[in-house]
Amino acid sequence: MILTKAQYDEIAQCLVSVPPTRQSLRKLKQTFPSQSQATLLSIFSQEYQKHIKRTHAKHHTSEAIETYYQRYLNGVGRNGSAPVLLELANEVDYAPSLMARIILERFLQDHEETPHFLFKEVMVSHLGNLINLLSTDDKVIFNQVPNDW
Repeated sequence: MILTKAQYDEIAQCLVSVPPTRQSLRKLKQTFPSQSQATLLSIFSQEYQKHIKRTHAKHHTSEAIETYYQRYLNGVGRNGSAPVLLELANEVDYAPSLMARIILERFLQDHEETPHFLFKEVMVSHLGNLINLLSTDDKVIFNQVPNDW
């Protein structure tokens, strides 16, 4: 079945108010049963990437970075095992992987003497913990977001 521009726009409009999760995809499939899962996933991923690209500059101002970093430090200080990065990213409607990158880059500004190899080990460990906090279904969505910004 060929997807018309009007159908695409209708699906994209439905995505504006839902979080980027598999549960949202299931609801989308119920709303548009004539479209394949692959088509809906593709549209979902495209629209999420467009959203991230549109809001990228807003999240990379020096004020925003400092706010996110301080909120991260406060959150980890209160409860080190809480999914602070994930909660912060969801709250400001930004990709968790990109939020982690912002926090880690800001951390490096304070710790320039940290050897590069040590930073990579810490980064891999921290991002691994973040990914483990995501449900298995949500990992598929977040893996769709390019991380080569």
